[in-house]
Amino acid sequence: MATRIHKLALLSVAITALSTHISLAVPSIFPTGVTRYDPAKAYNSYVLFSGSDKKTHLIDLNGNEVHQWPNQGFPSFYIDPQLANGAQGHVLLQLSEGGLGSSNNSEAQSIGEVDWDGKVVWQWGGAKAQDAYGAYGAPVASNDANGYGTSVKQHHDWRRLPNGNTVILINYVKPVKGFLAEKLLDDGIYEINPKGEVVWKWLAYDHLNEFGFSKTSLKLLHQTLGRSKDKTKPFDYLHFNNMSVVGPNKWFDAGDQRFNPDNLLIDSREANFIAIIDKKTGKIVWSLGPDYEPVNIDGKVPRHVDQISGQHDAHIIPKGLPGEGNLLVFDNQGEAGYPFAVLGVGGQLGSRVLEIDPTKNEIVWQYTGSSSGRPNYTFYSSYISSARRLPNGNTLIDEGMNGRFLQVTNTGEIVWEYISPYFSQPRVDDPQQVISNSVYRAQPVPYEWAPAGTPHSENPVKAPDYSQFHVAAEK
Repeated sequence: MATRIHKLALLSVAITALSTHISLAVPSIFPTGVTRYDPAKAYNSYVLFSGSDKKTHLIDLNGNEVHQWPNQGFPSFYIDPQLANGAQGHVLLQLSEGGLGSSNNSEAQSIGEVDWDGKVVWQWGGAKAQDAYGAYGAPVASNDANGYGTSVKQHHDWRRLPNGNTVILINYVKPVKGFLAEKLLDDGIYEINPKGEVVWKWLAYDHLNEFGFSKTSLKLLHQTLGRSKDKTKPFDYLHFNNMSVVGPNKWFDAGDQRFNPDNLLIDSREANFIAIIDKKTGKIVWSLGPDYEPVNIDGKVPRHVDQISGQHDAHIIPKGLPGEGNLLVFDNQGEAGYPFAVLGVGGQLGSRVLEIDPTKNEIVWQYTGSSSGRPNYTFYSSYISSARRLPNGNTLIDEGMNGRFLQVTNTGEIVWEYISPYFSQPRVDDPQQVISNSVYRAQPVPYEWAPAGTPHSENPVKAPDYSQFHVAAEK
């Protein structure tokens, strides 16, 4: 059985490699900005995101940049004025980069709350992060010979809590025994008060046996080196890319304690599971994955949850929004799992957005490329990306790998589409001089969040006729 699983995993990798080249054969020249917009059908708001230019942008749905911060956010996250002493226009951003000996911009040396004018009003990180870690008895050391230290770095996600504290995802390097790798890059969560003190913490390795791994999967995990293929470098065995607060919901109101609003929801990209942490005990009280049924080709809903892989932005839809209480997740169908998942949506490589009833583990709504009348492979991002439910029932989607945002109705009609015009600069050490407009996450922002007088427009944009959309020749 194990041999068959490994053969399937290798086949999946081969198919993924071939399909990726096909699905990513995009034009070298393409329009940026808004390509279509129906204000009558869209939920009209701002959108907040950090571009590949490492700046944070606030745009309206006509693509006008109404504000910019010189910092990036991985992700940028707007703070409800009720959680910022009534102040409008405050965001959580990275203040300095640098993560565990790598150039990974998902990890930060310091993070903070920044006001509309760019003033830092709260900060945590750097020496403060190390001091806080040491205060809990964990070792604090300088970087070792491989450039990896035991200090703590924020990565991938954070949330401001109603009590004024901030919860953040953190990484730290953990020496281990019983693994082929000599060290793990472990994930954790810190709750930090306004003074910068860590008042609650949770470390993933302490709960390894609660994540639902089979004996076969655990054995494979112990025998894996990770993407680096170097046992002296930390093995990013879980790679949490998402953490959110469960928030008020109908399941808890009906007596289901697993969905206590204070609990935290996490998302492991490498291991293909989503889980809820009981805030009081630290125990895992609900989970989805890491093992699933194969992807259902007909795609009809409702149906039992099938193969999710490499997912991002899992969260409970907030109370008051259509689908409230359900889980919304961008299922990348990216290479992940122990062993690698067999991928494919409708027989083709493609991503999907899933809305899941977490009490039945049933998919109740989904979006794929075919939902908009196109092949499934036309909607695909193997990494990053996000999806958010909107007050009118639409869903804002960030197809992150391609820097493409779209707002779709519940029937799949695209009523707004935007291509990020903010590109990275080629790295000096990159012989291929690659540039990208990828976007980790896009967040819808209500107009009233911004200070009074912040402009916005809602002018329709008609999608061009593809057959007549040409670039004129030089004369």
